[in-house]
Amino acid sequence: MRGQNKSRPHMKPQSYDSRRLCPSLVQERVNACFFGEKCKFIHDVTDYMSTKPADLGERCYLFDTFGRCSYGITCRFARAHTGPDFKNMVNEELCKMTMEMVRNSLDKDLQRRLRKRQVTFTRSETYLKSIRAGNNRGGPTGKTMGPEHHSPEAVVKEVGQQEQEPSAGALHVEGSVTHPCPGKTIGPLTDADVIKLRPCERKQVDFRDKLYLAPLTTCGNLPFRRVCKQFGADITCGEMAMCTNLLQGQASEWALLKRHHTEDLFGVQLEGCFPDTMTRCAELLNENIDVDFVDINSGCPIDLVYKKGGGCGLMTRTNRFEQIVRGMNSVLDVPLTVKIRTGVQQNCNIAHKLIPDLKKWGVSLITLHGRSREQRYTKMADWDYISSCSKLASPVPLFGNGDILSYEDAMKARETGVSGIMLARGALIKPWLFTEIKERRHWDISSHERLDVLRDFTHYGLEHWGSDTQGVEKTRTFLLEWLSFTCRYIPVGLLEHLPQKINERPPYYMGRDYLETLMASQHVDDWVKISEMLLGPVPKNFSFLPKHKANAYK
Repeated sequence: MRGQNKSRPHMKPQSYDSRRLCPSLVQERVNACFFGEKCKFIHDVTDYMSTKPADLGERCYLFDTFGRCSYGITCRFARAHTGPDFKNMVNEELCKMTMEMVRNSLDKDLQRRLRKRQVTFTRSETYLKSIRAGNNRGGPTGKTMGPEHHSPEAVVKEVGQQEQEPSAGALHVEGSVTHPCPGKTIGPLTDADVIKLRPCERKQVDFRDKLYLAPLTTCGNLPFRRVCKQFGADITCGEMAMCTNLLQGQASEWALLKRHHTEDLFGVQLEGCFPDTMTRCAELLNENIDVDFVDINSGCPIDLVYKKGGGCGLMTRTNRFEQIVRGMNSVLDVPLTVKIRTGVQQNCNIAHKLIPDLKKWGVSLITLHGRSREQRYTKMADWDYISSCSKLASPVPLFGNGDILSYEDAMKARETGVSGIMLARGALIKPWLFTEIKERRHWDISSHERLDVLRDFTHYGLEHWGSDTQGVEKTRTFLLEWLSFTCRYIPVGLLEHLPQKINERPPYYMGRDYLETLMASQHVDDWVKISEMLLGPVPKNFSFLPKHKANAYK
């Protein structure tokens, strides 16, 4: 039983707190309860404390770091920052030193307007009108733009026409200062209002010679990206986000766009298969979040995405792909990048046919995974093919991806002529791979150092998901998902020959100490033991089914 756990049922989020304290008491609001007489939460603090599970430790990471824990007495480390009367203590000096750590949160007002379809996408509608007029290239009148369209008089006239002809059925995004009439703004008229940025005037990002942490569904969360940044990752990207869910204002999908302040070169990845939704979503993000680039996912192999025409499906639908790329480029002020595979079928590569088109459509970076959709993660990535594609892509930078687990693998990959390297499973198995590549050495990391890395992850998880019971158990779940990859790492000191290859699976072995042996276990029960070392005992009703049964070796 190997590979992806396709039979895993859809699990609803488990509730571990049957008796929850009212949020108005947790936040110590003096006013009445948020929910009034209909409130179903507990309002008696003494009653809540009598049934609250025991604390997990003497020190609270949030209180020690920021000077205040916003979870108050519901925190599972509450003894560190609550007095005898259950009042939450505050370290004023630390509070003054703290800065905004995470950006790109979903604004409540924007969420309300998205749900009520009160957001307009003026620039997107201009492009979509040109598609309906039969022109994929997106000129304002449905024709290729000639010199007469670049005169200031023509541009002002065109903008005036757009304001007089608002599109029906459009979602609506206003500027910072809005006019009562939909689609109009008030205030001084600037160049940016009437003259569209040319590609050469957009924000430029130097991607070359950098190590890129791949956007990883489930495991590529913000705490894991912070761990990789510590070890030397240059570029980070959020998990794949569905454009339709973002346009509907789903908080869970917007959470995938959050950016930590340490992520100095950060992008988001969008998945979609229609020009209208992808273009509107790009305009929405361009106006409301802080990113350095936006990536189109045209390499996702999973059935749910592929069968509706997204992910790898875009590679075989070039007309629609072109409309999406040109549309997103027309509304973004940051570079647009694309991630692709070699093709859909195993022995039928099509990436080399697509790359010249991507250059014409205006992408700023192409990332190529050296496997087809049918291959998934079996056999080795085709780096010879990646090499030939990198020559086709020039001068657009092309990053290669696949099977890199050591600095030797990285050096061989750079010899193919690629502009940079993307790391995915290699970073999950050993996040210190970024350090190994930059320092060109093998790191025989000890089991206690590896446990410290996991401890950092749990601290970042408590900061991101919360230190109450729900937050602790969510952190535990994502830690266990990550441990399903870290168990594949073989310590350098135990290898018969260097380096370890990503698809090599050793026989069962004993580590140099008990902890190293425990970390090499393929059994979920042992992963839970490791989590209990960091996050205390699991609740009685805790259950976990890993996304991957064991490995992807064939």
